[in-house]
Amino acid sequence: MLRYLPFLLILALWIYAFIDCLNTPENEVRGLPKIAWVFIILLFGEVLIGPIAWLAAGRPRAAAGPGAAAGAGPRRAWVAPDDNPEFLKSIREDGPSDEKRARDEELLKSWEADLRRREEEIRRKEGGPEDVPPKS
Repeated sequence: MLRYLPFLLILALWIYAFIDCLNTPENEVRGLPKIAWVFIILLFGEVLIGPIAWLAAGRPRAAAGPGAAAGAGPRRAWVAPDDNPEFLKSIREDGPSDEKRARDEELLKSWEADLRRREEEIRRKEGGPEDVPPKS
């Protein structure tokens, strides 16, 4: 099994370089046109010259910031929602208006009144005293 390991590593590097070259935008490829790099990787992949050349000379350089590719422009770092002022502003804008609050309070009061009425009806049906306040 161990004798197949070098072959598998070469194959993995070959496949990685090929897929990486195909996924890299044309304007970010260095040195040669993208199609030339694809042919170099495929033709010289078995002896590792093609994939290593791609990784060393053709692949775009990483920018100074982590996770940003050269030429990709500035990337914004991920910000938690409670630290994102735009998100917090959108919540305030989408929040309940005064009209909605007034309707909700009115609806709540009507539900409470309906609940009290039903409790009184149940007490009358059971024959209990009406002056006893309900348990909370």
